[in-house]
Amino acid sequence: MMTTTGEGEELSVPDAKITVRLSGKDTGGACELFEVDAPRDEAAPPHRTPWPKVYYVLHGRMAVFLEGELHDLSPGDAIAIPPDALHTFTVHTPSVQFLAFAVGERMGAFFRDLSSNGLEALSRHGVSR
Repeated sequence: MMTTTGEGEELSVPDAKITVRLSGKDTGGACELFEVDAPRDEAAPPHRTPWPKVYYVLHGRMAVFLEGELHDLSPGDAIAIPPDALHTFTVHTPSVQFLAFAVGERMGAFFRDLSSNGLEALSRHGVSR
């Protein structure tokens, strides 16, 4: 499966616009790839997700708070976030664009639920604060 510029399901979540570049359906459930466009705004509170993920910055600067440590990321930087690790991100430029890669299909299901139903989706997907 391949997607090109302008393709992909678009989801709006409280702190970003998410474009599904490759869904779990596209990869036989192995992994998912999302393009995240986030404006400089109030960050989501630190939280835990039960799936591992990787962020790779394309444009802009962001800080990722991960298990008590702050990591500044610029274009070309990547960070791995283990399952159940306390984390959040803050945008330092007018906006940041990054890729989010996740194993399995849980992150996509969460983003879709969050986009449709708001913060009540958190507990249904094992996301805790």
